[in-house]
Amino acid sequence: MHKRARSILAAFNLLYTAAAELASRNSGYYPHGAKRMQGGLHLPLSRRLTPKRTAFSADTGAAGLGDFFDVTYSVLIDIGGTSLPVVLDTGSSDLWVLSDICQGTCSSANTALYPPNTFHDMGLDATIVYGDSQTGTYARGTIGYDAVSLAGLTLQDQYFAAINDTNTSVVQTRCSGIFGLGFPLNSVIWTDMFLNQHQVSRQRSLHHDTVSGITDMRRNYANRWFDKFIFGLSSSRHTDLPSYQSMPRQKRQMTTSSAIISSFGVSGPFISRLVSLGGLASPMFAIALQRDTIEIGGNEGMLSIGALPPGVQNESLTWVPVRKYTLQQDGLAQDTSSLEAYPIAWEVPVDDVFLDGVKLPRSQLSSGNVSLSALIDTGNSLIRGPPDVISYIQNMLGGPHFACSFPHTLAFQIGGRMFPVDPRDFINQVRSGNAQVCGANLAQTDVPVLGGGGYLYSWSLGDPFLKGVLAAFYYGSFTGLSQDPPRIGFLSTVPSDAGQRLEDAISAASAEHYDLPGTKMLPPSSLPSPLSTGIGGVPLAPPPLSTGTGEIPMASPLPGSAHDVGGSKQAGQANGAREGMQVGSATALWFSFFIIAMWTFSRMLA
Repeated sequence: MHKRARSILAAFNLLYTAAAELASRNSGYYPHGAKRMQGGLHLPLSRRLTPKRTAFSADTGAAGLGDFFDVTYSVLIDIGGTSLPVVLDTGSSDLWVLSDICQGTCSSANTALYPPNTFHDMGLDATIVYGDSQTGTYARGTIGYDAVSLAGLTLQDQYFAAINDTNTSVVQTRCSGIFGLGFPLNSVIWTDMFLNQHQVSRQRSLHHDTVSGITDMRRNYANRWFDKFIFGLSSSRHTDLPSYQSMPRQKRQMTTSSAIISSFGVSGPFISRLVSLGGLASPMFAIALQRDTIEIGGNEGMLSIGALPPGVQNESLTWVPVRKYTLQQDGLAQDTSSLEAYPIAWEVPVDDVFLDGVKLPRSQLSSGNVSLSALIDTGNSLIRGPPDVISYIQNMLGGPHFACSFPHTLAFQIGGRMFPVDPRDFINQVRSGNAQVCGANLAQTDVPVLGGGGYLYSWSLGDPFLKGVLAAFYYGSFTGLSQDPPRIGFLSTVPSDAGQRLEDAISAASAEHYDLPGTKMLPPSSLPSPLSTGIGGVPLAPPPLSTGTGEIPMASPLPGSAHDVGGSKQAGQANGAREGMQVGSATALWFSFFIIAMWTFSRMLA
């Protein structure tokens, strides 16, 4: 009797848990919280039901990331008790969120907004500009501080910007802001705070004509480009620094280096501040992105903070140094004795670039004495390169449009090893209803000019590249770069049969007259155990959820975004189908739960 009752109650509890989890998933957000993990903080991008969370140590945790058609990846953060999904961006360094007093498009946003009830206003305005000389967006608001938590790690008095005006696309991706993971010197908020605290005069906002020009630029998540002025300050913000600029360059670098580095632990970006305060097991984070277009799957999308993902060994990665900018390149000296240069962005050297095994020529537009390098940027939905090299690639492909079924491999040689872009991530479908014609996920960007005041990278390697690697970003020691320099490690996860898988996906879509699949997912907040692992022990994504026909409906992303090249605007179609499926499944589970509950009590009373 008692054994039977325990079995019945166990089944009863299992079904209740499954129904509750599925209903929670259908609501759009999981309850805010973090699963504890040993050795690091791991944040997965997951498309399956999350298991019950388990608590471990008190100083590590786990949450999850979302994916919007492989255009943006997002993470849930908590600010002042409000859970907010923000775009994960290694190409910038600032955290900002939409305030509930935001005007324009964000005032009617279908996403969470930050209520500044606990916001401590510093009386400083910030204008954060994204893009290059041809494209750009902005976000304007007020700098302040509040308690910020990411998967169980909490920093009190964390500085960020509460935005009240922006023309970025975060609202269309159902996100509430941007979470920059770059170096402090690239942070507008940190720069403003540092200058204010050191009583350097400054102007609070962009000139009217600059704002008008930026507003007219098309919305996108491009590579980040700011004119470096002094220690990462954007000259586009028209800052006036007469007292500081009157000092000789070397003297001002020497007199400010120690003060600048010590300020990282006070007003630096979230992860940089954790590193500066010694709050991580290792001063690093690692990223693997899932694929939610063309052929759903790939790596289990994951952000690991403080450690590599479980099962991945450090020696399996190819490690390369991050570029450090010298005084001649308008960089920051790390100490007064050696005048060591300091990193500004996640920028690494590139040996060469290849298309289908053919080495591409170097750009003739950039300065010849600038070494080839690339920005590693999760906030960029494309691969961006020099205009003349991008045109050369398109000519090799036969034009801007080409057959989807013929796999092409764009590869970057980094640290002496080849890191190919998966052929499935190299392309996008051009027109709805025709899975035979594709374009490349490529775009032109500014070329570096030595002494021109800008960054020196020629390429920006965005999500198409990052979906085919595990990338580990190591900050090193802010106070001892010579002993512990910053670096990035890469592990290629592109399977040897990637080209054949692309051909199979195109054939399947064409035979059924379907568009190539695409889907989106809001960020979950817990870490499921991987069903399997792939190359180098990197966890693999689970099989996609089925809509009953075995097909995942096509949905085009943002107008004017990386993947919207003349296709139809079906941004809500995939989500509606997935939500409809989940509602139906949850309803069935709750009904089954009710039936079993009635049967359980009747048997126990019998």
